[in-house]
Amino acid sequence: MSTVVLVGAQWGDEGKGKVTDFLARKADMVVRYQGGNNAGHTVRVDDKTYKLHLIPSGILYGDKQCLIGNGVVIDPDVLIQELDNLEKQGISTANLRISLRAHVIFPYHKSIDMAEEESKGNRKIGTTCRGIGPAYTDKASRVGIRMVELIDRDELAEKLRDTLEAKNKLLAGYYGANDRFDYQDIFDRYSSYAERLKKYVADVSVLVNEAIDGGARVLFEGAQGTLLDLDHGTYPYVTSSHPIAAAACLGAGLGPTKIRTVLGVAKAYITRVGEGPFPTELHDELGDLIRKRGHEFGTTTGRPRRCGWYDAVIARYAARINGLSYLAITKLDVLSGLETLKICTGYRYKGEIIKEFPASLKTLNECEPVYREYPGWQEDISAISDYDDLPQNAKEYLKHLEELSGVPVAVVGVGPGRAQTLVLKEIF
Repeated sequence: MSTVVLVGAQWGDEGKGKVTDFLARKADMVVRYQGGNNAGHTVRVDDKTYKLHLIPSGILYGDKQCLIGNGVVIDPDVLIQELDNLEKQGISTANLRISLRAHVIFPYHKSIDMAEEESKGNRKIGTTCRGIGPAYTDKASRVGIRMVELIDRDELAEKLRDTLEAKNKLLAGYYGANDRFDYQDIFDRYSSYAERLKKYVADVSVLVNEAIDGGARVLFEGAQGTLLDLDHGTYPYVTSSHPIAAAACLGAGLGPTKIRTVLGVAKAYITRVGEGPFPTELHDELGDLIRKRGHEFGTTTGRPRRCGWYDAVIARYAARINGLSYLAITKLDVLSGLETLKICTGYRYKGEIIKEFPASLKTLNECEPVYREYPGWQEDISAISDYDDLPQNAKEYLKHLEELSGVPVAVVGVGPGRAQTLVLKEIF
């Protein structure tokens, strides 16, 4: 059995798309298990850059089965645009399959998302307003519409009519919004989406389990990161699903005994998009420099990412929550040329040093990072293809990341391209 769950070990944007694409070369199947088009994975192949929001990164290999699991919420319009863009670039989507049980995002979800965010004023969460949260709310409230209903015109008609009436009342009566959605317009539009997508719809749980039982190498791809998890993230500044490793089982329909390896992806520094506490954030020219060098702007929103030093408290937390087997460290090249590097080893809170990540945001906001300093390296490492050729200080830095997180480093990224990846240990 060869199964790998790939998770973000920080606040998302760690480079999971690149690592998934790199690992997919040896996988037979790639499965996306949670989130929606509020996440984006950027993959660079030769001189082309692909931005994927729903379709697994493995789609760029023509021989890989790519599955969207039941834990994902799907905006059909966005998915079809993504399919069209890939096909225009000569990428086949014939191997894509979408779970019958995946929930569907409708226009009213986006309006509710926006109205809810606006109603919070200065307490806003920083949502992308893509309708992700309200779609998951409907799922939990048992009024959602799944792909299996979308492709059945009679089921869609019945469920949409009842749901739309309630949503129009909610938008007008509670939020005071002017949005009012016409049943026939949405039904016709989503019926056309269903015609386009129905050939991809399948029982993903069956496909995944059959593949694993048959000895296939299966890679599970998460979106966002551990600190955006609904339960284990910096609540309420979190996403509406579970990016952690355990969700791969729930979001793809398999048991936990079928997972062998968990790979956590982390930048050599750390970033965050949106609101919420960030202990190691840099509010100076160095933060701006890292943002510029690392092209730290959201794939989905284009928003500038907040940048800071690597946080080993978070790394240890992610290791515990996910049961990490290995780390993939990305964007090591961005730190080239800096005289001194820092790693946060603990937090100072009310005169005491704490080593564990606190649940309370009030506590986290009052924490000051405790740093260790390390010498940097001046060499450009973006063309290096062998770990042994890295500058000694770069290798020492990676060694410290291992020691402080308690997890061995298996993969190192020294640039955005496939070839700019150093393998210390084969994952598959």
